[in-house]
Amino acid sequence: MAKLLEMPPKFLPPEWNIANKAQYSGAEAQRSQSERLVDESQRLVDEIERTTRKTQSEVNKRIEQRIEEIKFWRQQLDDKLDQLCKETELLLMFQTRLEKALEKSCREPLFIAQECLLHRERRVGIDLVHDEVEQELIKNVEVLQGVMALLERTLEQAGEQVRLNRSAKYNLEKDLKDKYAAFTIDNYCFSLTNNTPDVHYAQNVVKVEENSVSPEEWMDFSNTNVEKADKQRNNSLALRALIDSILTQTASDLRKQDNAVMVAFQNRVKETKKAKSLLEGHLAKVMAEINSQEKNLAALQKAILDKEGPAKVAQTRLEARTHRPNVELCRDAAQYRLIREMEEINHNIQRQARPRAAPYPSGQEVAFALGLCSDLLQPVPPQPGPGSRTSKRGRLKETQAKADAELKGLCRRQLSLEEEIEVKANTLYIDEVLCMQLRESISINTY
Repeated sequence: MAKLLEMPPKFLPPEWNIANKAQYSGAEAQRSQSERLVDESQRLVDEIERTTRKTQSEVNKRIEQRIEEIKFWRQQLDDKLDQLCKETELLLMFQTRLEKALEKSCREPLFIAQECLLHRERRVGIDLVHDEVEQELIKNVEVLQGVMALLERTLEQAGEQVRLNRSAKYNLEKDLKDKYAAFTIDNYCFSLTNNTPDVHYAQNVVKVEENSVSPEEWMDFSNTNVEKADKQRNNSLALRALIDSILTQTASDLRKQDNAVMVAFQNRVKETKKAKSLLEGHLAKVMAEINSQEKNLAALQKAILDKEGPAKVAQTRLEARTHRPNVELCRDAAQYRLIREMEEINHNIQRQARPRAAPYPSGQEVAFALGLCSDLLQPVPPQPGPGSRTSKRGRLKETQAKADAELKGLCRRQLSLEEEIEVKANTLYIDEVLCMQLRESISINTY
């Protein structure tokens, strides 16, 4: 408490003078320093103002240059986009040509060719032949299938090229869209001034974005899109030239093969008509011969009926001699001769009347049936001479059989000729009416 009540220390006059001088010196130094700072600040303000104006002017110039670059690339991209769109339109037209050629010049003719082959399978008999027409039709089917495969592959290539064109077009459009957005933004930035009302401070903008690209990368990106567009456009041009060449060549090949098929059909129809005409001529001759042979058979039948008497006499004699009593039932020469006579007569009748039946029993079988085996060693009586009734009757039967066989052969030939004429008529109907008229609807164009 006593310390708190102590009086403050007193200074000496020299100390007071020193203290005042120190204040004077300090104030002067502080004032000089402040004046220098004011001068420095003014100089700095002027320098910064000049630097800021220069920098802002340079920024405006760079933005203006950037706008010009964007305008240049926009023009380049827009030109390439227009060229690519026109080329894609042309390629789509060529794709339509391929589709029409595939449908009209290939699928329809292929269906008709296959239908012709199916119709010609309905030929019958000897006319079911692997002729020139069938060979040309098979070749036509093979040519059409080959052309279809080629056109389908080309159509796939055209579709793929259209897809690539559209992909390049998408890249150009996207790049153009980005260029337009950048152009709009840079135009806005170029129009800003220090006195623009809507200028403001923004946070965290003074930096380089991580996903930003260098000017070289930016230029390479647009240049790559332009090069891709040029490449696809050139590929499309080459493909259109190829398509045009393929359509022209395939149409020529198809016309050539179609003409070959038609010529083969015409020749075949001509041959068939000629064969049918010859068959009809032979049929008329055969029918005339049938009438002649029928008259001949009637004459032979009348001659044979005139010779029935001797046969009845021989059988009556044999039947009567079986009634001889006791020991009179002798195996004499007359009995043997009668048996052989009937054997010859029956043999001729069996051979001529039933050529496919079992043969009539031989003389030995007849003798065995009569119990005459012991006499087989006896000399055989002499055969009837050429002028005998049996020989004459045999010759008549044989001639009648030949005539009957000839008549049957002629009738069979008549049926065969009639059937063959029907076969030829069926073939003509198939080739001339069904196939040739069906092929008249074929139209092969280049498209």
